[in-house]
Amino acid sequence: MTPQEVIEQKGSKATFVVHVQYRQNSTWQGSVVWVDKNKTKNFRSALELLKLIDGALSESEITNK
Repeated sequence: MTPQEVIEQKGSKATFVVHVQYRQNSTWQGSVVWVDKNKTKNFRSALELLKLIDGALSESEITNK
């Protein structure tokens, strides 16, 4: 996918706001807001952040079917 294609797809699946509060132990800690559903979750690592976003996208796909 080219950068232009990514820009064109912006917001078509979901919109998240990531707030990194700390960087400790070579990873991030903070919160992520799923703007479309107005849900906020805290995360303790970059991997946990990715899992939260992936889970939200999966939930969104199930709801839209």
